Amino acid sequence: MASIRQICGSITTNRIFEVAIILVILLNSALIGVETYTANETIKLIQTCILGIFTLEILMRYIAADSNKSFFTSGWNIFDLSLVLIGYIPEDIVANASIATAFRVLRVFRVLRLLRTCKEIKLIISVLIKSMSSLMYNVMFFGIFIYLFAIIGVSIFKLPNPDTLSGEALVHYEQYMEQAPHAPTNSPDPFGSLDESMFTLFRVMTGDDWTDVRYNLITACEKGVLPISPNVVTVYLVLWFIISAFLLLNLVVGAILNNYQIVMEEQKKAEKLRS
Repeated sequence: MASIRQICGSITTNRIFEVAIILVILLNSALIGVETYTANETIKLIQTCILGIFTLEILMRYIAADSNKSFFTSGWNIFDLSLVLIGYIPEDIVANASIATAFRVLRVFRVLRLLRTCKEIKLIISVLIKSMSSLMYNVMFFGIFIYLFAIIGVSIFKLPNPDTLSGEALVHYEQYMEQAPHAPTNSPDPFGSLDESMFTLFRVMTGDDWTDVRYNLITACEKGVLPISPNVVTVYLVLWFIISAFLLLNLVVGAILNNYQIVMEEQKKAEKLRS
């Protein structure tokens, strides 16, 4: 006669059971979205039933586990258990409204469980996890370049403070602001400070209207607001775009592809050993 652990194990690994849980997760996520528009007792009742289903599922997986250690060393089990426990915290007993909102928002993360149901998605996650160490070095490498270019940007392209200008210099500055204001109008000087300069370089890297930055700076050069040649602006921005968009981003892609190949080979070896 099969034990309770064996019964729970056969149920939780059954494909029909997994599909049913996926449907419940999708329903739960959809209802959380509906609750952003309206809330009623019917939705609350359905959500309560769904929480009961998730509770039963995590309990069955706990019973089916070989030991407490094997259950609690699984990141997915900890993730699922945490979401179930959060679901039992009544929102009305949380004094801080922001904390209550955070608990409510955390429930939607249950949709991430769908990632464990697809072999291909599992492979992608394994690749990303394996790539974290190399990606950290890429981030450091990227940080060095963006910091260097940001300092150069502030040193060369920072617009003068209009409060310190007078006479012809102030007239030229006002003419420049009328002809080429910051885009959008509420944005600060793109190279007015180190942090804003770094954000501007990030904007250039994404290709978000970075040519507007060039045209405005060229206009500032032509108006005499910036005492530099327009060619300096073009060389600086094009050079940064080439380094960031073509070199640095391709390093990230290369690291991920390399680890993808490694993970694929490891899985093939594991499948050969199992067979």
